[in-house]
Amino acid sequence: MEPTGVLILDKDSGMTSHDCVFKLRKLFQTKKVGHTGTLDPEVTGVLPICLGRATKLSRFLTDEGKRYAAEITIGTATMTEDAHGEVVETREVGPEVFTAADIDRVLEKLTGKIEQIPPYFSAVKVNGKKLYEYARKGQTVDRPRRIVEIHRLVRTNEPVIEDGVCRFRVDVECGKGTFIRTLAVQIGEQLGYPAHMSDLRRTRSGSFEETAAVTLQQLADLETVEERMNHLIPLEEVIKRWPAMTIPANRERYIRNGGRLNDVSLEFELFTVYNEEGIPLALYRRLDGTTDATVEVMLTID
Repeated sequence: MEPTGVLILDKDSGMTSHDCVFKLRKLFQTKKVGHTGTLDPEVTGVLPICLGRATKLSRFLTDEGKRYAAEITIGTATMTEDAHGEVVETREVGPEVFTAADIDRVLEKLTGKIEQIPPYFSAVKVNGKKLYEYARKGQTVDRPRRIVEIHRLVRTNEPVIEDGVCRFRVDVECGKGTFIRTLAVQIGEQLGYPAHMSDLRRTRSGSFEETAAVTLQQLADLETVEERMNHLIPLEEVIKRWPAMTIPANRERYIRNGGRLNDVSLEFELFTVYNEEGIPLALYRRLDGTTDATVEVMLTID
């Protein structure tokens, strides 16, 4: 039986998302493995991995909200906006320049919809090239501004000031496209200091929590593919995150052929169509401003 479902991987530091996919293909003895959006090599935590027929759902899971635990360092800025880049600016932070309450006010100010400029060392494309390709050649280019949404941004420990910098940790819940390292820089700007993100762990991706995550080593310690498959969330469970529509038997062939749906409730955007036996047939999306919907993914075809 082909492994099919979603694995909640707890990614180790030092690995790219592609490295994880490569190892999982060997562990599950299948080529049909794909991640749901990259994590930078130094970032740890939740990386949902789709296997088998579930790979069709990767692009939809990528769009879901994320949650992170991050450390912010105030007083030092780096070229990459994280702890691994060249230091480009420093300004000593004294013991009484700002308080924990000042930090909290800044965090509250940056909650909601905010504007970000993607960092140069990122995979955002401009004129067909990734920004890091320009950065590595020392080239500059106009970076597109984007509106992102911060749903929650709170401090989780007391700030520590030592060696001329201030460090504290935050809990961040955000929408698609948010750069946490850029958010760290923005926090510093509001406090009047250079800053960078010094540590990051993703604790949730969509509804996938770190409490259910498994490491590559834990999977490797299992002797068989069948044992590893016990860690997969079945496809039928994954698609329950979207609203359901049941169609009568005389419409099933039409749906299996990818037919267009009419008179779809405006409450639906992305939804799963089931037959009368409860078998999922396809994932549909309602067209903006209409009650028509077209097929996004056929779930009955490998």
